[in-house]
Amino acid sequence: MSRPRTTTQFLAIDPDDPAPAAIARAVAVLRDRRLVAFPTETVYGLGADARSDVAVARIFAAKRRPASNPLIVHVADINHARQLVTDWPDSAQQLARRFWPGPLTLVLPRQPEVSDLVTAGGPTVGLRMPAHPVALELLRGANLPVAAPSANLATHISPTRAEHVRDDLEGRVDLILDGGSCRVGIESTVVDLSGAVPRLLRPGAVSHGELEDCLGTTVEGKGRDSGLDRTVRSPGQQERHYAPSIPTRCVDSEELNRTLDQARVGERIGYLAREGGTSEEVTAREGIVLRMSSDPRRYAAELYAALRTLEASDVDWIVIERPPRQPEWEAVHDRLLRASAS
Repeated sequence: MSRPRTTTQFLAIDPDDPAPAAIARAVAVLRDRRLVAFPTETVYGLGADARSDVAVARIFAAKRRPASNPLIVHVADINHARQLVTDWPDSAQQLARRFWPGPLTLVLPRQPEVSDLVTAGGPTVGLRMPAHPVALELLRGANLPVAAPSANLATHISPTRAEHVRDDLEGRVDLILDGGSCRVGIESTVVDLSGAVPRLLRPGAVSHGELEDCLGTTVEGKGRDSGLDRTVRSPGQQERHYAPSIPTRCVDSEELNRTLDQARVGERIGYLAREGGTSEEVTAREGIVLRMSSDPRRYAAELYAALRTLEASDVDWIVIERPPRQPEWEAVHDRLLRASAS
């Protein structure tokens, strides 16, 4: 599937006061079944009309994304979400009332108006109401469901700034709305509510514990999405995802020196360290060191931008100091595991 080159327009937009003219321009592009990249609180999304096969096919072509990988649909409110599913259980209402707008995607049985391309031919659809003023104004103005995966080439590092979108997709997307940096910085939590028991498909800013506290019941832990029909119900299930284009390794602090000692003479290493970790005395050897926050939420917000900085710094490979093995780091560990998969 190829995506013809097109002229990409850039519009800077104040996230605290989205200009009606900019939103109207983006709405017109969406209604014309073309592509708009826009900021959310998680990462920048690449949006198209979720009801249109033509529009959704353009997402897959622009990203070079396999058709087997489903998309999340963004909605303006709970009522719009309910119109897209055949069942809206109490669990969905509880989670949406507590965490929407916010970084939580709910997987539910779909209505037929959602394009089959969005769901990879499956019986469910992932729905989210984003917590970003630009995204919400766009959804309200368009008055249509917007399919929007991350606005980057497939499996590459997700974009948290408009320039990241430009670097990956200039000439492949019609309009980029520049609303500044994303606050959360990693993709949404995804929970499947289509079965008898809620199941976590992808960790994110809404934690496993918060889901269980809200529902008052057990949420099955994260695992490979492999129902009897073998249909993937959520994005972010591939072994390699959110990954730099150069070799990347994630190691425990005590392994660091041994890993760096394996570098050949003249190799440049990009090193992602953590403040307060045992790596504080380590310095770059023919390379560059970036220090990350010891707070898991700040670390997550800065992660993708830091990986893109290292990737662009003419290093031969990247070494990441693995964060603590604690529940609050679960989503970060998931992204680092996939970023460093061979």
